[in-house]
Formats: sequence, structure tokens, C-alpha cells
Amino acid sequence: MERTEPTAYWDYLHIDELLSLQSGLAADEGEIEGDEVLFITVHQVFELWFKLVIQELRAARDLFHRENVAEQELSGAVSSLQRIITIFRVAAHHFEVVETLSTREYLKFRNKLMPASGFQSAQMRQMEALMGLEEHERIPLGKPGTHMRALENADGTPSPSMERVLSEIADRPNLKQAIEEWLLRTPIDGCAHDAVDAEAHLDSFVANYLAAHGREVDDAQHHAEALSLSEEKERIDAMYAKERASVEGFLNPSEGDGGRRTARLRAAMLFIETYRDLPLLSWPRKILSSLIELEQVFLVFRQRHARMVERVIGRRVGTGGSAGVDYLDKTALEYRIFGDLWAIRTILVKSGAEPDLEHADYYGFVADKRES
Repeated sequence: MERTEPTAYWDYLHIDELLSLQSGLAADEGEIEGDEVLFITVHQVFELWFKLVIQELRAARDLFHRENVAEQELSGAVSSLQRIITIFRVAAHHFEVVETLSTREYLKFRNKLMPASGFQSAQMRQMEALMGLEEHERIPLGKPGTHMRALENADGTPSPSMERVLSEIADRPNLKQAIEEWLLRTPIDGCAHDAVDAEAHLDSFVANYLAAHGREVDDAQHHAEALSLSEEKERIDAMYAKERASVEGFLNPSEGDGGRRTARLRAAMLFIETYRDLPLLSWPRKILSSLIELEQVFLVFRQRHARMVERVIGRRVGTGGSAGVDYLDKTALEYRIFGDLWAIRTILVKSGAEPDLEHADYYGFVADKRES
């Protein structure tokens, strides 16, 4: 129903309610010092940013979960991913505000937080689950499984935060899964994924690309050997042999690593990245580039958090019982959701060295609509 009364800024944004939420455990804000108000405010701002990120992640996930994704709709997904990227970049700068706290100032109220911890941020966990971080990949606070117990109420019952996280985990597919289903439908050199000869086309593309990559490795190896000392030749040969074997295994994975499904996924990523100048591959390539950029800024956000914590309190045990900075550093180092997209960078060949396509015209602008 349309309003008939004028809208006030403070009513639309609920300013009075918003400004009354910085009292922490005190009855009102007047009972705590300004340093604690600063700490509370910055973390509330983080949670507001996280709310927007979750909204955009769901929008992107829902688009790729459709059975048919039209090329013209991919620009909307890129916009969602780029908005998330911008939010994380801006949010990382908020740690500078926390760093205006000296160690002694923060220690005055730090014990109030125990056993609370940023690890209990349901929205952080929701973002990770939405992107595609699986529960078995999580680094435990202590014993395995403790990452979920941290979200329980003090009496051991599920908290509202825990229920939100469990609901997010159960809401499949996550973004990574939806993206993978979309990638599996990518036509390789004009051959649809469900065509009778799709597997033969896949094998042909992989074989041709491995040959092109092998030529690049040979050139790099010969150049390295020409510039090195004679006694270094054996070490150089071993390194390049290892690279060849790694690339071969990546593009022809064993059944234990996902077999043909994983092979098609990786080939689709490689195909899009390699032939990105073809019109119908332009937006799919922007999607893959945005996913890499998203994970990169998220990792930088984690690292920035760790450095802020180390600067303010050093390497103390975390208020939630974790190893503090060591735990934060591990999450920044080990959490990779789009690992195959990162690995593709090792395999790409220089422009002009890629295998020729037989059906490059398939990816031009035509009247009918195709999907990636």
C-alpha cells in the first residue's frame, strides 16, 4: 500500500534504533568507554556488509542454478560478483579503524568477550557455505567438529545463529556447485556436452592443448638451460618434467579425482579462458575472472584481519579458544574454494600458441541463443 504521509530520513533508516545498539553488555552506552563503542560499531558494520554479500551471492547462485542461462543474463551475475568484490575491498579498510586502539586500551574490555569470537559470526559462515566451502574442509578450533559446537548456546542447545548456518549449508546448490553445473554444459569447439561424440571432442581438445602446452614448456626449459650453469641441468630437467606430469594429471584426472566429470569441468574453464576473445565466450570469461577476483579479495580480507589482530594483541590465545593469529593465518592460507580456476593459470599458453579451433564460428553472434 502506498504511503500517504511524508517519509523522514530517520524513520526510513530506523536511525534511533540503529544508534541504540552499541552498548554491548551494558544497560546503555553511557556505561562503557568510547574504545569499546568503537570496537562494537566496526564489527556491526562488518555484519551489515556481510548481509549485502549474502544477498548478492544468492542472486548469482540462483541465476546459475537455472537449467538455461542466456548469455545476456551473465552481465547481471558479473555485476553481483563485482559488488561483492567492492564490499570486501571497502570492508578490509575498516580494520584500520580498529587499529587506532592500542593494546592496553583493548585489553581493558577484551575479557568481556570470552568466550565470544568472530568465529561465531553466522553470516561469515553463511558466506563461506554459500561460496562453496564444505564443512569437512574447515579448520577446527580444537578437536574436529568444534567449529559447529562454537555456535551452540551456553547450555548446548542450537542458537539462532547455528540454525541459520545449518539452513545455509542445507540449501543446495551453493555457488560453486551451480557454477560447475553451468560449466559442464559448455560446448567444447562447437560440440554440445550431450552430443553423441562429446567425449571424443573432449579428448581431442585436451590432447591438442597438452601438445601446445608441451611446446611452451620445451621452449621455457631450453631457455632456462641456456642461461644456467651446466650442473643445474639435472635439477631444471626434473622441475619441468614434474610440471608436464602435473598438467597431464590435471587435465586427465583419475576416477579418485573426479574422472570424466572433473575433466570436462577443467576443460571448460580452460576453453573459456583460452578463447575468451570469441564473442559468446566474453561474458563467461568475465564470470570466471570475477570468481578468481572474489576469492582473492576474500583471502586478502582474512589476511588483513589477521594482521590487525597481531598488531593489536599479538599472538595471544583467541577469546573463543582458538590459536588466535595462527588460526586466522591458516584460514587465509588453506581455504580455497575455486582451486581449479587458480590452477588453470599454470596451464594457459601465450596468445597465438593455443590450438586452432575447427568451429570457432559457433561462438560468434548469431540469431539463435546458445548457453554456456
